[in-house]
Amino acid sequence: MNSEIVTVDLGSNSFRVLKYDCKIHKIIAEYNEVVGMADGLVDSGIISKEAMLRVIAAINHSCKILNYEAKNAVCVTTAAMRKASNSKEVLEFFKNETGINFEIIDGDEEARLTLLAVKYALKREKINSDNFILLDIGGGSTEIIVNTKDDYKAKSFDFGIVTMTQKFLKTHDLHNDLENKKIEIKKFLDSLNLDLTNYSFVATAGTPTTIAAIKLGQDFFSYDRNIVNGATVNLEDLIFCLNIFKDSSQEEITRLVGRGRVEFIEVGIFIYKTIFEVLNKKESIVLDDGLREGVAINYCLTKCKN
Repeated sequence: MNSEIVTVDLGSNSFRVLKYDCKIHKIIAEYNEVVGMADGLVDSGIISKEAMLRVIAAINHSCKILNYEAKNAVCVTTAAMRKASNSKEVLEFFKNETGINFEIIDGDEEARLTLLAVKYALKREKINSDNFILLDIGGGSTEIIVNTKDDYKAKSFDFGIVTMTQKFLKTHDLHNDLENKKIEIKKFLDSLNLDLTNYSFVATAGTPTTIAAIKLGQDFFSYDRNIVNGATVNLEDLIFCLNIFKDSSQEEITRLVGRGRVEFIEVGIFIYKTIFEVLNKKESIVLDDGLREGVAINYCLTKCKN
């Protein structure tokens, strides 16, 4: 039996593909592209035709680069598709055009699979994986997971870097909005009745990895996940990045964060900073591993036992 699996994570902004070896639990190859699927979703409530065509192009391109058949991949999609009123038609269009078959997963399943990937990553990086708080900032939702040994509590919050940026462009009320999110997050954390002082703070997804990469002297084109994995980021690093972006041209910011992320990165940093403040943490461990890795590991554990 072939031990290789291909998983696809179609997020609100990013399209991420992974080729994974179940036997040795190792990444063989990966593909990432910004597709901006949630672009305009806040206003229209639907996935636009332009976004759909960008996803189709990304699927076809990734198949060529990673040499896989779209119909055989294990594929999930998240917040944007959960919100869009035309998601059923969109997924049918994707399947008819490429053979790809996406499953829309809810926030709880997204959290479970991301946590699975992060636990494996922490062990790989030889970092204690008993007690930690995990932050996953997505394009359309933000997940916070509190892991205590073999137990965890998770909550998916209805805001992300794309949806919050597009809302902010209309209302210009980002900081007031984030203060309200703080109250919501604190309510969830307080309900757990846990002393979180001994919990490490772990963050995954594009915003934390971008900040870690900039801190390490990398840009979008020299990005190395192996160096970023296990790096630490603190509040000063967030302020440092905000200042860089404030004083840089569009071209320079694109070199640092990549095309399709420029307009969202600042809001992403403000969300990250908000979580730092709610948790009262000084630093956060950054990991590149996320949902697509979790989907692969979950498949390996459940389907490849033999």
